[in-house]
Amino acid sequence: MPHLTLASPLGPLLLTEEEGRLVSLGWGEGGGDLTPLLVEARRQLDLYFAGRLTAFDLPLAPSGTPFQKRVWEALLAIPYGAVRHYSDIARTAGGVARAVGGACGANPLAIVIPCHRVVGSAGLTGFSGGAGIDTKQALIDLERGQKRLEL
Repeated sequence: MPHLTLASPLGPLLLTEEEGRLVSLGWGEGGGDLTPLLVEARRQLDLYFAGRLTAFDLPLAPSGTPFQKRVWEALLAIPYGAVRHYSDIARTAGGVARAVGGACGANPLAIVIPCHRVVGSAGLTGFSGGAGIDTKQALIDLERGQKRLEL
């Protein structure tokens, strides 16, 4: 599978493509392939981190259970700069808040599928990427115009 490492303000990100669709975005390094999709994903992520892109336009194919995919679809509907509670997503996707948290933790396309926009009823909760909750807060701050992440 083609993959590309992207330098980001949150550390190196590894993008992976399969059959012309983005299948994962995770923290780490793994070399690079310059396919048109991966180059476009890098361009869009650079714009996002610079505060100049509010919605990604990339073909996605995350692998997951039907429930996880419903949760991820609900996450894609959360507007840029907004946050929702796990219980809000549970009402949309079915299930319970704890299961939504599990689906968020299993999200293979963090940032692009914005699991960072989901918080607990008492505030920020876990985040499986980067530096955990600090990364989640940085992404929320970026989207609210409170902090610019420069490359």
